[in-house]
Amino acid sequence: MKKDIDLPEVKDVGIAIIPESENGITHWFVYIINFRSDDISHVIIASSGYGVIDGRKKETTVLRYHLDHLEAGSYRKLEYILEDAFQLTNQFWVSFYEGSTLFDKKFIFVPESIHELNLVMIPVVEQRGVIIR
Repeated sequence: MKKDIDLPEVKDVGIAIIPESENGITHWFVYIINFRSDDISHVIIASSGYGVIDGRKKETTVLRYHLDHLEAGSYRKLEYILEDAFQLTNQFWVSFYEGSTLFDKKFIFVPESIHELNLVMIPVVEQRGVIIR
């Protein structure tokens, strides 16, 4: 039955984690970015973190977001992410519609990949961050 469901490959949608500094303090935020030339709708994002810190299994709360609409070439800030979570695998499961077609993809940031050494310029947002497309 699952093999009968056609889920096309997700292209030109990304999750970015971007540092923002204010008064000398840096905070990191998660963004969803629509690089596509078409709007997407009914966007559902489930975020979670999991892994081992100091020999102990850790898991974050699953956070869920729903966006009615995300215009072509736009982005939305989703959540603040604690630097402690950078030691974990951070997963963002994104589902959305373009027209009547359902798209679905997991974006996974492996432990320690969210780091200033991995910052790149992110189009659309025009800020430096760590991105998976």
